[in-house]
Amino acid sequence: MANNIEVKELLDAGVHFGHLTRRWDPNMAPYIYMERNGIHIINLYKTAAKIDEAGEALKKIAASGRKILFVATKKQAKEIVAEKASKANQPYITERWPGGMLTNFVTIRKAVKKMASIDRMKKDGTFNTLSKKERLQVDRLRAKLEKNLGSISDMTRLPGALFVVDITREHIAVKEAQKLNIPIFAMVDTNSDPRQVQYVIPANDDASKSIDKVMTYVSDAVIEGLSERKASKEAPKKDAKTEAPAKAEAPVKAETSAKVEAPTKVEATVEAPATEAAKQEEE
Repeated sequence: MANNIEVKELLDAGVHFGHLTRRWDPNMAPYIYMERNGIHIINLYKTAAKIDEAGEALKKIAASGRKILFVATKKQAKEIVAEKASKANQPYITERWPGGMLTNFVTIRKAVKKMASIDRMKKDGTFNTLSKKERLQVDRLRAKLEKNLGSISDMTRLPGALFVVDITREHIAVKEAQKLNIPIFAMVDTNSDPRQVQYVIPANDDASKSIDKVMTYVSDAVIEGLSERKASKEAPKKDAKTEAPAKAEAPVKAETSAKVEAPTKVEATVEAPATEAAKQEEE
């Protein structure tokens, strides 16, 4: 994956632009290259190395079958994250972070089940038996649940990792993941504290081009991990199919040996009259 990350592409996408120098977090100093016109410039060589490191880790998590929850509620990141996460078949949160999403996951699952029960009501005709007012209330509840939790309806257990765009804005999600020891991957700008995250990607988390570029690398790594998982599942099936004919050969051999032995018995019966004739001649 490292070969696919071009520093020039990161530069063209504006990944190197940090925040104003007066708004920086001193813990981001190792990732800052220089200051220009009062703005910190991020070292893109370190960004490329960190994207590669994060990509390898995400690939392993995806290959293990665990889900990666993507979180980005800022306006310029919403659509990009939703598109890339959907492409990789992963859950995502792009609206308001539901408090207790991770720490109170059981309650969140109940809300998702409520959404599923409303869908069943509409299919089996129960929904039509309700009054007009009740139908309106149920529709509003369904729309609200879909908006907040629709993208995580397939997530039946806690995610294997969290990917966050802007950890300062999504601090509640970060704290919940820390409490449950869920590994955190994040795009971290110069105004944030990288110590909160296990896998730091120093990058501009405000520009849509920058977010799109980093998310493309990340989603590709996840898709690669999923394809590896699929290939490993198909391999045992192919082996089973190739072994099946070998087992089928055993009865065939038995049949052929039985057929070969049969003439020997016939020879015995043929020999019997010959010996009787010989005895008569001797007499």
